[in-house]
Amino acid sequence: MRVIVPVRCFTCGKVIGDKYYEFKVRVEKGEDPEKVLDDLGVERYCCRRTLLSHVELIDQSISYKVY
Repeated sequence: MRVIVPVRCFTCGKVIGDKYYEFKVRVEKGEDPEKVLDDLGVERYCCRRTLLSHVELIDQSISYKVY
């Protein structure tokens, strides 16, 4: 699985990249995203926004070649 996750929040600079994989797995299992973010200690709304709105585009763009 190829994932490019922001390592830090774009707004405040807090490290959030280490929380993304667990967040994604727990949400896919059916847990409430709000509760998962609370459990992971992501309190700032800017950090929550960054994790919630992240879209994985690497698989779509990796098929292109640069010459």
